[in-house]
Amino acid sequence: MPKVSLLDEITQAVLARDEVVRLLGGAHGVNAAEARERVHAYVDELYTTQRYLLYRAIQHPLYPILRKITRNVEHVERAKAAVQSSRVIYASNHRSHTDYLVEPLVLDDNGIRPPLTAAGINLFGGPLGLVHRHITGAIPIRRNTKDPVYLITLKAYVAELLHRRDLLFYIEGGRSYSGDLKAPKTGLLHAAMQAELPGVVIMPMAVSYDLVLEDRSLARQGVKRRQRPFARELAEMMMLAVGYKSRAYVVFGDPIPLDGYHHESRKDVLDLAHRTRTAIGKLFKVLPTALVAAAMRPSLSKADLEARVATLVEQLVHAGANVLVRDAKHAVDEGVRALDGRGILHVAHGRTRVRDRGLLKYYSRSIQHLLPTAPHRT
Repeated sequence: MPKVSLLDEITQAVLARDEVVRLLGGAHGVNAAEARERVHAYVDELYTTQRYLLYRAIQHPLYPILRKITRNVEHVERAKAAVQSSRVIYASNHRSHTDYLVEPLVLDDNGIRPPLTAAGINLFGGPLGLVHRHITGAIPIRRNTKDPVYLITLKAYVAELLHRRDLLFYIEGGRSYSGDLKAPKTGLLHAAMQAELPGVVIMPMAVSYDLVLEDRSLARQGVKRRQRPFARELAEMMMLAVGYKSRAYVVFGDPIPLDGYHHESRKDVLDLAHRTRTAIGKLFKVLPTALVAAAMRPSLSKADLEARVATLVEQLVHAGANVLVRDAKHAVDEGVRALDGRGILHVAHGRTRVRDRGLLKYYSRSIQHLLPTAPHRT
């Protein structure tokens, strides 16, 4: 009897799912034969392989970027415990293209089995696409499509995949161009719920940086207007890495069980999405650059800036935020030094002045979700 490939096995499992059976039966007004052909094509597009030893080896070509980022981790023991007893879905915020370099490496550093990562399909062009498809195990996602055949196939594929592998996805969808924590997307979360896999948990995690590698291009654009080929973005990242240095903090939260949430209930899907997004927001490490950016005025003396940062820290601690530095003087010294070096602030004659207002707002907005009112504006 011929051996069935994993792709064929997953394809047959997808075709057997109730929502796909209904689609092939004429739901959504799509011809059954055409629908079947498109389902096969989409599963083939989504299928990915992770070769873990090679995956670890590809760190080396990216070393010019990775060596500039010092990885720090909090509560990784929560992830270690979760993978011992259940299938895990890692849900993270999305600050930078470096997120899906840093976060999987944090798991690898701690001996945790690697998840597959949901990523935008723009990352799959050219040679990089072959690396993602055959080594890293990234799943190409067509964002913002309204095609019902694709959406049903995607959710069915992810639901089946969870029976075999862990998954990492970004609950905001794409990166935050404005700097703030965006509203949650529910598509992949709903797909995970459709797996109906007992014991599966969501592991909320948050990533933050002193300085985001591509901050200027993100802040300049403000909102995402178009999808650029990743080869172009990678070349840009390599150039931006010249002179760049930052800490990254990856923080793991308490697992959120999917048991008790029902995928057929829109309310349950939304409740789970907002619960996950809130957990991620609380985990987000508040770093000195964000504190200084949120406290700044167009021009402040050091004493005034320290007083404003002290007030902000008090508000954040009261709100249960994860603040790295609570001493205002230390926070101001660190934050101003980093933002001055980035060309966002300028210090002269005992005063700190704003040089790049748009970029300052980008960093300020990163902690808005933690404050009861909007932070001090420039």
